[in-house]
Amino acid sequence: MDVLRPPLIRIGGRVYRKNLIQEQTFPCEEEEDFYAGPGDCADEPCDAFVVEETERGFQCRVEVPSPLYKYIIGKKGETKKRLETETRTSISIPKPGVEGEIVITGQHRSGVISARTRIDVLLDSFRKKQPFTHFLSFALNQPAIQEKFLQFKEEVLEKCSKDHGVSSSLFQNPAKLHLTLGTLVLLNEQEIQKACDLLQRCKEDFVDQITGGQPLTVEVAGVEYMNDDPAMTDVLYAKVHMKDGSDRLQMVADQLVERFVASGLMLKEWDRVKLHATVMNTLFRKDPTEEQNSTMTGKSSFKERESFNGQNILKLFENFHFGEVQLDSVRLSQRFSSDASGYYATSGQL
Repeated sequence: MDVLRPPLIRIGGRVYRKNLIQEQTFPCEEEEDFYAGPGDCADEPCDAFVVEETERGFQCRVEVPSPLYKYIIGKKGETKKRLETETRTSISIPKPGVEGEIVITGQHRSGVISARTRIDVLLDSFRKKQPFTHFLSFALNQPAIQEKFLQFKEEVLEKCSKDHGVSSSLFQNPAKLHLTLGTLVLLNEQEIQKACDLLQRCKEDFVDQITGGQPLTVEVAGVEYMNDDPAMTDVLYAKVHMKDGSDRLQMVADQLVERFVASGLMLKEWDRVKLHATVMNTLFRKDPTEEQNSTMTGKSSFKERESFNGQNILKLFENFHFGEVQLDSVRLSQRFSSDASGYYATSGQL
């Protein structure tokens, strides 16, 4: 690691530098792994959270989804004990599976702030490693689109089945055709509700203004591939654009993602949302239930993927017309789920 350019960690609107851990220690000097800005966070009130003064000292509460408790506790409670010892605080954690608040108490305000900051850093680090649970989507599973998609599938298998890696297992479930705007890790009902509430605020703040309160008419036509070599394709997608040639769909997508990233509910992956509808994916070959486009996570799959040769498909179906569709709602969709229509179960929508 370059000591002049340490990695930055963003938590609660503040930016922390992650320093190298010094192997040499000195008496009467506490080691701090993280600090904020030019000053020490332990010496100043942190406006990202509230520290209350009590009869016995100071206290800070932090809402943490129960699946993340184990990362604060650590193996045999070692992480919790170390945090308490180094910050001279007491950390109370609800029982496993019980939603609640972690409460940090201590005689010194600086110690409570230091413990809270370290807990935030731990949670931020481990949250990023969790597989996403939900995603914002536009449904593209209208009957006419499904019918054209099945025609596309039939013709591809008829004309290109001898190409390396091409098989029927690569194709998306027609009932789950969609546009993915961004992925989220929502670990309890409170976080799901927070995302639903934010979605409604987005509708009021800018979505209705951009769309004029009317559905967006889009055209789904043509196919493209994700990687550099069409002979080694992993994801083939249908292109989507506004029928009137405007960029209103792109504006809605970009501003939704920007708002969710700013809220901390979503990680920023790209400068702009790539509007596409996955029609073939090599992940489906290994796991038929993996029906959500993994390319949005920015992470590679642990599964071994067998690419397919998409050169002929790209030539023969370059201008294939899947149809037009009215987009009238953005959904907070739940991964690995289905509703009565066969689409992903919806936790909320605008």
